Amino acid sequence: MTRSLPVLLFATGVYGQFTFPDCANGPLKNVTICDPSASPLARAKSLVALYTLEEKINATSSGAPGVPRLGVPPYQWWSEGLHGIAGPYTNFSDNGEWSYSTSFPQPILMGAAFDDDLITEVAKVISTEARAFNNANRTGLDFWTPNINPFRDPRWGRGQETPGEDAYHLSSYVQALVHGLQGESTDPYKRVVATCKHFAGYDVEDWNGNLRYQNDVQITQQELVEYYLAPFQACVQANVGAFMCSYNAVNGVPPCADPYLLQTILREHWGWTNEEQWVTGDCDAVQNVYLPHQWSSTRAGAAADSLVAGTDVTCGTYMQEHLPTAFQQKLLNETSLDQALIRQYSSLVRLGYFDAPESQPYRQLGFDAVATNASQALARRAATEGIVLLKNDGTLPLSLDSSMTVGLFGDWANATDQLLGNYAGVATYLHSPLYALNQTGVKINYAGGNPGGQGDPTTNRWSTLYGAYSTSDVLIYVGGIDNSVEEEGHDRGYLTWTGAQLDVIGQLADTGKPVIVVVTGGGQIDSSPLVNNPNISAIMWAGYPGQDGGSAIIDIISGKTAPAGRLPQTQYPANYTAAVNMMDMNLRPGENNPGRTYKWYNGSATFEFGYGMHYTNFSAAITTQMQQNYSISSLASGCNSTGGFLERCPFASVDVQVHNTGNVTSDYVTLGYMAGSFGPAPYPKKSLVSYKRLHGIAGGATSTATLNLTLASLARVDEHGNKVLYPGDYSLQIDNNALASINFTLTGEQAMLDMWPQPPANRSSAGVKGIGNYWYGGYGSGYASLPASEQMAM
Repeated sequence: MTRSLPVLLFATGVYGQFTFPDCANGPLKNVTICDPSASPLARAKSLVALYTLEEKINATSSGAPGVPRLGVPPYQWWSEGLHGIAGPYTNFSDNGEWSYSTSFPQPILMGAAFDDDLITEVAKVISTEARAFNNANRTGLDFWTPNINPFRDPRWGRGQETPGEDAYHLSSYVQALVHGLQGESTDPYKRVVATCKHFAGYDVEDWNGNLRYQNDVQITQQELVEYYLAPFQACVQANVGAFMCSYNAVNGVPPCADPYLLQTILREHWGWTNEEQWVTGDCDAVQNVYLPHQWSSTRAGAAADSLVAGTDVTCGTYMQEHLPTAFQQKLLNETSLDQALIRQYSSLVRLGYFDAPESQPYRQLGFDAVATNASQALARRAATEGIVLLKNDGTLPLSLDSSMTVGLFGDWANATDQLLGNYAGVATYLHSPLYALNQTGVKINYAGGNPGGQGDPTTNRWSTLYGAYSTSDVLIYVGGIDNSVEEEGHDRGYLTWTGAQLDVIGQLADTGKPVIVVVTGGGQIDSSPLVNNPNISAIMWAGYPGQDGGSAIIDIISGKTAPAGRLPQTQYPANYTAAVNMMDMNLRPGENNPGRTYKWYNGSATFEFGYGMHYTNFSAAITTQMQQNYSISSLASGCNSTGGFLERCPFASVDVQVHNTGNVTSDYVTLGYMAGSFGPAPYPKKSLVSYKRLHGIAGGATSTATLNLTLASLARVDEHGNKVLYPGDYSLQIDNNALASINFTLTGEQAMLDMWPQPPANRSSAGVKGIGNYWYGGYGSGYASLPASEQMAM
C-alpha cells in the first residue's frame, strides 16, 4: 500500500474519526448488538439485519461512512503498525501529547535477533500505544500489519518490512507478533486486530516493467505450500483477525477474487472460520481484478467476484461504487454481503467497540502509556539484538573514552529519518550515530556531507574526508542503502554499493588506521570488496535500527552490548542479479536459476543466512538422548493431532548445552537445522526447524536451549503440495557450522501428514492488459490515464 497519496485522494471525511457507538443512550441501546452477554455472532447479526442494502454496500469501504440513523459512527479500517503506530489515518499532534510514539527497528533487523519473546514484547508495546491513541480518537483498532511475505529476492523494495527469507523463521516470528498485537484468544477483548499480508505470492514492485498490480506469478504447488503460503498458515495458527489479499495474480487468478485461496485453502483447509475473521483487499487490488488482470469482464463483476470469493472489505471505495450495479445485474445475492458485514462487526465486538469503556482496561489507557521509559529501552534493545557482526580482526569492541579521537563518515553518520525505514510514524526521538558517539565523551572528527554517498556518485570532496581522518585514531563509516533506492513501488536492479561509497571506504582503508564499516538498509548489498580488504578491520550490518539506532550501533561498537544477531537473509554476490530473473519464482536451481535462499542456492554466498560473529566463542553439545531409529507408522499413529494437522504433533524436545568459552558476556542464537537426502529430489542443503536465543551467557558459563521439534520438522512437501513423512537418514545440526549434531533414521513406508487441496482445472484470465501510466492510489476511481472509451467500458 502506498503511504503518501491516500490522505489527498481518499478524503471521505473520516480522517481521525475513531469514535464509538453510544450503547447506553443511542438508537441501538435496546438492540442485541449492545448486549455484552450475547455472542459476537448474534450481536453482529442483529446490527446487520437493521441495515438497508445501500448501507450494507457502504460498509464494504475501508473508510466506512457509518449509519447515522442507527448511531453507528464512521469507521476507518486502515491503520498501520509495522514497527510502531503509523499510517495515513493515524493523527499525530504537532507538539506535546500525542505528537509521537515508540518507533522500533524495521522487521528485517528485529528478525535478525531470532528472539520471539522480544517480538511479542515489541508487539505488546505497539498495541498498547495503539489503544491509547485510539482512546484519543487518533488511530483505529485494525492494523494492516504484518507483511509476512518471504524475502525471496534481495532486490525487493519492501523486503525491509519482513523478518527475512526463511519460511519457518517467518512462521515462528509472526505467531509471536500476532499474540503480542492481539492478545490471547481467550482474553475477553482483543488488544487490536492484526492483518497478515499480502496473501499471496507478492514480492515484486516494479522490476524491469513488471508492475506489482499486474504481475501474474507462476508458482508450483510444491513451493506454494512449503514457502510462499507457510507464514500465512502460521497466521491462522496464531488466530490472526484479518488477512489482506494482494495485487498480483497467482497462477492466473487474482487472490482477492480467488475462492480457491480465500475459501478452499484459508477458511476450509486451514480452518480460519471464526465469525470475527475477515479479509481486506489491498488498495486497488479489487479494481485490478478487472484491469489489468481481466479476470472479471466488468468493474461490477470484479466487485461481485471479490466479495463472493471472500473479500469482505477493500481499501478504498471500489466495492462501494460498483456493487450497486452488480446487484442490479444479479451478479451476487445479499447473503454474501451480509456474511462480509457479520465478520466485520463480529470483529468490532471482540474489540469492545460496542461495550461500555468502564469495563475495559484498554479503554482506560492515556498518553502516559505511550513512549514509556520501558518502551524506549525496548526499542534500543531490539536494535542491538538484531545487529550482526560480519567481520572483526579483533579491533572491536572499542574502548571509547576521552583519550580517543574517532573519525565518523558516511551518509548515515548523522542519520535521522533514515533510521526508521518505511511505514514509520513520528518517533519519540531520532538518535543518530553522531549523537550517540557524542555521549561517550570521545573526540569526533565528523565529515558532514560526506563525499561519495547515496546521492553523490563522485569523489570530489576529498579535502573534507582528509581533514577528518588525518587526525583520527579510528575511522567509522556508516552507510549502505536507504529508502531512496529501496521502497514500496521500487525494486533495485543491483546488489552493489551505491554512489562512490566503496571508493570512500577504500580511501579510509588506505590510511592504515582501523576502519569499521556499519552497513545499513533492508536488502543485502555485496560487501565482498570489504570482506576481502585486509585493511577493513570490522563490518557490521544494522538494517533500519529505529529511533535509537545510533545508540544501538555505538553500543555494539563499544562493547556495551555484545553482538549476537544472525543474518535473516542470504548475502549474494553482485553478479546474482545477472543470473536470476526476479520474476522466476522457483526456489530450486534450474537451467537459468542458481537457486534461491540458503536451502537451494548453489553458488558461493558472500555471507550465509544465519551468519553472525560474536566477541567471544561458543561450543555446543546436544544432551538429549534420541533413538537411532523411528518407525514412521508409529510416529503418525501415535500422534494426537493438533487442530487436525498431524504435522504439528510433537516429535522431540532437544536440549542443546551452549558453553561460552571466552571472557565476554554475550547472547547466543541456537539455530537448529535438519539435513538429509530424504523425500523428493532435489534435496535442500538444510532447513531451519527451530531456534532459541539465549541471553547473557557469562564467560565460562553454560546455558541450555530447548529446541522443540514437530513432525513438520521432518516432513517434505511433494510436487502436489502434500506434506509427507519419508523414510531416510536425518541429521539435526546446531548452527551454520554444525557445532553439534545428532543423526537418526526414519523407517517404514512414507506417511501423509497433510493432503493439499488441488486447484480447479483451467484457471486463467483473459491475460494482463497493459494500461500505460497507471495512476497509483486511485482506490476505486484510479483509471484517469485510460482513454475515455476504456473508462466507460469499466
